[in-house]
Amino acid sequence: MRLSLADDLRRFDATKTLAIARTIPNTWYSSQDVADLERSAIFGASWQMVGRVEQVAKPGSFLTADIAGEPVLVVRGEDDVLRAFFNVCRHRAAPLLNEPCGTATKLRCRYHGWTYDLAGNLRGTPEFDGVAEFQKEDNGLVPMAVATWGPFVWVHLDSPTQTLEEFLAPLPAWSAGKLDSFRFARRVEYELACNWKVYVDNYLDGGYHVNSVHPALAGVLDYSGYKNTLHANSSVQTSPMKPGDPNDPATRTRTGTEAAYWWVFPNFMLNAYSGVMDTNLVMPLGPNRCKVIFDYFFAEGTPEDFIDQSVSVANQVQIEDVGICEEVQHGLNSRSYTVGRFSVKREAGGYHFHQMLAGRLVKGSS
Repeated sequence: MRLSLADDLRRFDATKTLAIARTIPNTWYSSQDVADLERSAIFGASWQMVGRVEQVAKPGSFLTADIAGEPVLVVRGEDDVLRAFFNVCRHRAAPLLNEPCGTATKLRCRYHGWTYDLAGNLRGTPEFDGVAEFQKEDNGLVPMAVATWGPFVWVHLDSPTQTLEEFLAPLPAWSAGKLDSFRFARRVEYELACNWKVYVDNYLDGGYHVNSVHPALAGVLDYSGYKNTLHANSSVQTSPMKPGDPNDPATRTRTGTEAAYWWVFPNFMLNAYSGVMDTNLVMPLGPNRCKVIFDYFFAEGTPEDFIDQSVSVANQVQIEDVGICEEVQHGLNSRSYTVGRFSVKREAGGYHFHQMLAGRLVKGSS
């Protein structure tokens, strides 16, 4: 018998200690009802990274994004103010801009030609004379909160209860001075046949899968010193690096002493080494599919051949993760599996994620 959404949400107990805790149930990874609720209660109610500050640095520059089905437009106005809007024309809901980024002097819907200025005000409505009870000033683009941290642009679809800095804490303090030398190098995207939470679970297992799934990465990290630290809206996994050749791109970097893997609820990851950084953004495409967007950053002056080889190494790790995540999604649909358990030594971060997720879903369903 199919459970109601309310009954399904009650099957997870977020109050248990890690030693006796169970994971969220398998149905949460395939339920359309849960996916629909996540759109508002998770992605619509949290700060979301949508692009880089350099993409919207000059007046008229813009970027677009999609957050769990919600189209987003961020634009730098002629007054140099950064604004964000739903990328939806007020006439028939067509997008204003389709390109991922670029420049514009105005925002013109290609469907019926309605035009907005860069501040979101409706300016042009062709052949709309005679329409009663309609005022241009009441039909501007619908705004949303926007803020920046480091090289990143973030938006909030609802009214945020915390500033971006408060939401990210203590990541901004940890990263102070560490991100200044990084320059964006390239973007790589992957589509996976799994729920977005499967990918996050994999990321947050405290290195539990590294030795079995990522043999090359296991040769770089000193697994004996791997540890998890939990924060209000985030967690960080850190590991000492084994000594090696600092110029060997086959291991991405060997110049530092520690790797740091930050996760910010619900779907943003920042992986930092000495001279190398990448971010992972996990976006749902439905109950059984997701997209992972990798942005790669390197210290200014890094040779191009090193970047190529480093990204290639990272790609191999991602291919390994794609394989195991898709296999897990298949197994979650088995009648033999309902819930799993957590490793006390390794998986505190995963339980922290499930607790945060469940709390917001229950609140959003009431």
